[in-house]
Amino acid sequence: MKRRQFMAMGAAAVAAGVAGACAPLAPMTRGGAGSAARPATDAAAFAAARRYAELGVGRIAYVERGAGEAALFLHGAPRNGYQWRGAIDRLAAHRRCLAPDFMGLGHSQIPEHQSLAADAQAGMLASLLDTLAIGSVDIVASDSGGAVAQLFLSRNPGRVRSLLLTNCDVEPDSPPAKVKPIVEMARAGTLDEMTAQWLTDKGLARSTFGAAVFRDPAGFADETIEYYIAPLLSTPLRRAQYNAFHAAFEPNPLAGIEAELKRSTVPLRVVWGAADDIFAQSDAEYLDRVFPNSQGVRRVPGAKLFFPEEFPEVIAEEARRLWRV
Repeated sequence: MKRRQFMAMGAAAVAAGVAGACAPLAPMTRGGAGSAARPATDAAAFAAARRYAELGVGRIAYVERGAGEAALFLHGAPRNGYQWRGAIDRLAAHRRCLAPDFMGLGHSQIPEHQSLAADAQAGMLASLLDTLAIGSVDIVASDSGGAVAQLFLSRNPGRVRSLLLTNCDVEPDSPPAKVKPIVEMARAGTLDEMTAQWLTDKGLARSTFGAAVFRDPAGFADETIEYYIAPLLSTPLRRAQYNAFHAAFEPNPLAGIEAELKRSTVPLRVVWGAADDIFAQSDAEYLDRVFPNSQGVRRVPGAKLFFPEEFPEVIAEEARRLWRV
């Protein structure tokens, strides 16, 4: 695939019921997420709150806010837990909110030969919860984090109280067609080279990646781009792991999971960006069909893949409804 084609289409996917209406949505704030009426935690404050858990798989970075029953927020690619800052601002009064960085992304520090596949990520989460003495969680997940959430649920059904999924992988659509060129670049060891351009040219990051995943890419702030991309390129090992994370999207990490999900009694709510063209719109209905205790689908008009960062008030509203708080 030519570089121009990739930048216009594939870069967006580096990541990788009842229809409800929503109120008019406000643009992102300077921090890159949240409504104009309620500024989100900025990058410096989020970084200052970062903690580390020493696990067998490595040193896992996470941010924790709030108290009581725990909620686990699982990010997409190439992002990290900072994606959920606006939602956590709104939900920390109701839950002990945990936003870890997946192995190979963000600020987690992983040894060279550790698997970065989705199944290994699910195992890491179980170890993290054990280390933090957390028995069960409500999960909020998007993009590739949604695949990890489904795998975690299938392997730890007693540890999940509820599941809120936004646009993400499902078994028949993992990885989606627009992600496959990214997988090819990752396997060739060149995905990091393309991504590095976003650090030196923030306008390019907004006009390619940002335009494909946000309704308003102008709100994809410089500090947000730095917070996501800089750690991925910080060392040769981190660059290799960034490629490896995406190369692990194939083969399909969710192959064979449908039968297990059909046996789940966990309440599910699907909140789907209606303007996303990376994950199929029909994937939302698939999740609604497969989970016996689905609470239906809410479509977010005009919203693209990474709308949870852009409109955290939608996530907070739906989470509170699902959690009954």
